[in-house]
Amino acid sequence: MALISPQPIKLSALKTACKNCKLHDLCLPLGLDTLDIDRLDEIIKRRKPLQKGEYLFRSGEVFTALYAVRSGSIKTYSENEQGDEQINGLYLPGELLGLDAIHDEVHPCSAIALETTSLCEIPFIALEDLSQHIPGLHHQLFRIMSKEIASDQTLLMLMAQKNAEERLAAFLVNLSSRLKQRNFSDIEFFLSLSRKDIGNYLGLTIETISRTFSHFQSKGLLETDRKYVKILDLHKLKSIAGLASDCSQDEQCPSKTAS
Repeated sequence: MALISPQPIKLSALKTACKNCKLHDLCLPLGLDTLDIDRLDEIIKRRKPLQKGEYLFRSGEVFTALYAVRSGSIKTYSENEQGDEQINGLYLPGELLGLDAIHDEVHPCSAIALETTSLCEIPFIALEDLSQHIPGLHHQLFRIMSKEIASDQTLLMLMAQKNAEERLAAFLVNLSSRLKQRNFSDIEFFLSLSRKDIGNYLGLTIETISRTFSHFQSKGLLETDRKYVKILDLHKLKSIAGLASDCSQDEQCPSKTAS
């Protein structure tokens, strides 16, 4: 019987694998029992979906809540004194925004929807209070914050040590892995970030990004059509990124061929 290959899916169609639209598995309730998830759900606010280009929050705004992406995607960015934009992150369903604002209680960056995006708002004061009564929730918050720190360190290493091909390969492998966690195709997808944004995020020019995509195509590693990407050789991309073939970019497994 012939196998039907997974269909590519736009990020706007992604949704967390959650119980009755509650945050489950991919975000805060991981490891919590049903009763605790119900208690958490009582403090969560379902926001009206953001449309493409709408802001979730802006740099300098007072921090009051964490936000969990339910569908769609969000980019965060900061601006330097000259007003130049630096993209800090891309957030997919099941991921939390706002953790970097906890310390100063002010958002250090802006967050904008890349497409129609649904979110859950989690008031932080209520979350802190609830975590005092649910040890598992407290632990989960620390786990997520630790992962954020590790991701920031990975990006710094990416910018400092890797060339253009390695950076783009690592970016695509990371996105592939995150999509796979959500039970969608890890080799066919639509990019919500423009090539200019990808270049900004990776510290490369749009010309370099376009040239590197073309080079990957000529080597038979992938196919592209505007924002559509089909990965033809994921193992090779992992090798270029400096990862073992059975690891994802966020797992930081060294490649046997890496120097």
